[in-house]
Amino acid sequence: MPRTRVHSMLMSVDGFAAGNHVTVQEPIGGAEALASWYDGRVIHGIQALSDSAEPITADRALFSLWGQGIGAEIMGRRKFGPQSGPWPEDGWRGWWGEDPPFRTPVFVLSHYPREPLHFANGTSFHFLDATAHQALQIAQQAAGGLDVRIGGGPSTVRQFLEADLIDFMHLVIVPLVLGTGVSLWDGIPGIQQRFTVESIGTSGGVTHQLWNRNRGD
Repeated sequence: MPRTRVHSMLMSVDGFAAGNHVTVQEPIGGAEALASWYDGRVIHGIQALSDSAEPITADRALFSLWGQGIGAEIMGRRKFGPQSGPWPEDGWRGWWGEDPPFRTPVFVLSHYPREPLHFANGTSFHFLDATAHQALQIAQQAAGGLDVRIGGGPSTVRQFLEADLIDFMHLVIVPLVLGTGVSLWDGIPGIQQRFTVESIGTSGGVTHQLWNRNRGD
């Protein structure tokens, strides 16, 4: 049965996965320190392990799960861009230029309509004003029997956790304290009771947490 998955979500030890104010210069909203540790490992890990001659480390192996078996993604509007309100006519096509890494349909949650965007590598962005259940149903149809990835940010992942729609999460705990930002856990106490959690520390200095939904839930 297809699963709904979260992958490679970077998080501080105090639970923040993004900053409060996304701008063109600060795509993680002021929480860019979360990404400073990896020196490219996250980007490399998005690709299959065979795409690089670099050593196969635990970090790279875990990050490489990001694209395996995925047929569609759902993301929040702030992951797609810094704009708010009605879409401006500014030519914005996402943070990733003309070669987005997704290579699948991507559904962007937004209250404002916009025409789909299509890229030569198979990525397409579709803009939905929908609940979590509605968006997942649409994404599952587009995924063609493969899994759906909830791409973030943390507010979007939390929305799907609140709706009890997440089957698997890969969280990456970075050894720093942000003190402020957007927390994944606000308003969902006891969420860990739905999952079996495995933690793996690596020489890269982070702790990978693998959250699998408990059988029978």
